[in-house]
Amino acid sequence: MLLSDGRRMRRLAISAFSLVVLAASAGCQVRPLHSAGSSTNGTTASVSISEAEDRVEQRVRNELVFLLNGGAGEPTTAAYQLELNVASRDIDVLVSSSDDVARAGRVVMTGDYNLARSDSGETIRSGRRQVVALVDFPVQEFAKLRAIRDAENRAARELAELLRADITATLATR
Repeated sequence: MLLSDGRRMRRLAISAFSLVVLAASAGCQVRPLHSAGSSTNGTTASVSISEAEDRVEQRVRNELVFLLNGGAGEPTTAAYQLELNVASRDIDVLVSSSDDVARAGRVVMTGDYNLARSDSGETIRSGRRQVVALVDFPVQEFAKLRAIRDAENRAARELAELLRADITATLATR
């Protein structure tokens, strides 16, 4: 009889624990940021991005406009203003010992941003994101320039994704 009471108590304890876990998790509000019912879909479409000063910054800006607005282009009236500054540099990593020529490298792209309300100018979030794209340097000079440009384009896409994640997460809490 004691054995059946022990089993009954253990089942009762497991059931009580399960109910506590269910009750605690019922208040969770976890949902994808970019889902169809997300509250950020309309707010990310109201972000205006500053004009670009060079090719690399323009590439990041174009990617970001596409990501924030779902391909619809820039908003006509924006509730938020994003000031964006992008810098890129290529670094030689692997230098051949026989002819002292770089064979591989990396492109480091840094994006500084400041997200502010358009009406008041109040800064909501600012930060810096950095991405690295690896690149092989061919022997031909034109091919080397093209490889660097391709690496910059890959880095621009990745940087735009990181910036979109920051912006979306920030606007989701507003």
